[in-house]
Amino acid sequence: MNLSIHSSFLPHTDADATLAFYRDTLGFEVRKDVAYNNMRWITVGPVGQPSTSIVLHPPGASPGITDDERRMIFEMMAKGTYGMIILETADLESVFDKLQATGAEVIQEPTDQPYGIRDCAFRDPAGNHIRINQAS
Repeated sequence: MNLSIHSSFLPHTDADATLAFYRDTLGFEVRKDVAYNNMRWITVGPVGQPSTSIVLHPPGASPGITDDERRMIFEMMAKGTYGMIILETADLESVFDKLQATGAEVIQEPTDQPYGIRDCAFRDPAGNHIRINQAS
């Protein structure tokens, strides 16, 4: 099989704050911004990589989710345990410094992990865990 990743989904709780983080802080381009019934789905992706996207979505929009499930999703988002994505860069220290300077919430400073990578971590405005690996 020849497969590639097209889209990944991360929830958001504030479309404008999330858009600002992914567009202005991370430098991703906005590919779609779709509003429906007072909700927004925003598709972003790295510049120069048009076939890879992140869809930022309202977490409780799926039909069939109960109020208890919706509440649990929001609780997990607040703890940073619901959504996660791992990005990669050629210059981890520089990216870390730039993100930290914007006031992004730091989870972990650049660290050599025992499993062989160097990475750091932030949270986006919805609490999603954003890890950034140093490219080898």
